[in-house]
Amino acid sequence: MLPTERFTPQPTEDGSFTFFSHQFGEAFHSQYGACQEAELKFVQPSILPRKAHQTEFRILDICYGLGYNTAAALEWIWAMNPNCCITVVALELDAEVPQAAIAHHLLNPWQPAIQENLATLVAQGQTQTQRLDASLHLGDARQTIQVVPSAHFDAVFLDPFSPPHCPQLWTVEFLAQVARCLKPEGRLTTYSCAAAVRTALLAADLYLGATQAIGRRSPGTVASFTATDLPLLSAQEQEHLNTRAAVPYRDPNLLDTATVILERRSQEQRTSSLEPTSYWKKRWSIESSIGIT
Repeated sequence: MLPTERFTPQPTEDGSFTFFSHQFGEAFHSQYGACQEAELKFVQPSILPRKAHQTEFRILDICYGLGYNTAAALEWIWAMNPNCCITVVALELDAEVPQAAIAHHLLNPWQPAIQENLATLVAQGQTQTQRLDASLHLGDARQTIQVVPSAHFDAVFLDPFSPPHCPQLWTVEFLAQVARCLKPEGRLTTYSCAAAVRTALLAADLYLGATQAIGRRSPGTVASFTATDLPLLSAQEQEHLNTRAAVPYRDPNLLDTATVILERRSQEQRTSSLEPTSYWKKRWSIESSIGIT
């Protein structure tokens, strides 16, 4: 089956398109706007204007997918600093996802030069121009991240499927590997505000902030080794970190299946002395379970 047959473009509310993954049982992006999510939850919180004016900028894009986060970052940085030299290291499990995005012309919202660069990246696994040095590494990110340089990246985009569907890439052990890749002043961004994810980031000695919500979805998370300029978590979010929802996912050898990781966490939650999450929900009159399990 061709990539274009496996993945059919689905419109989102900002006019851009996403795919649905039958393997993981969810869409690659928010239905409120795929391009909007890339810019507001990943790019802008991690690439401050003063950083975009650096002569060099390095990005680690975990779960490259359709390529939207990288495309948005390239356009945003070059709009402020056309001479910036950007390095991108992209990790992706399924080569057919970015291939299908190129085949369906889903990168059309971005400039032709960016489309061309990323088409070469997907076809050849790397691309190098005067302003861009990018490489695409295929396979389980738990293994491919092992060869990523430490303290190397200004921005890390963490964009796996949701923790209940892909817990392998939200564990204490994996996020410790992710944090290792950040420069001391670098920033990690993700769409997730799950307490288990934030707990794992805290365990990696990162400070946390919240990014803006999109549509009716919950806020995302920005993390750094320094708290400077990070938007504060709300009282509600801080209390969430003291509930059983904050029990993290664990994968000691970075090899376990999703089923094993989920069951390990469930067992830990059942014996946890933390406040039941239902009490927190009731206290804050929360009805939705999105991002708070």
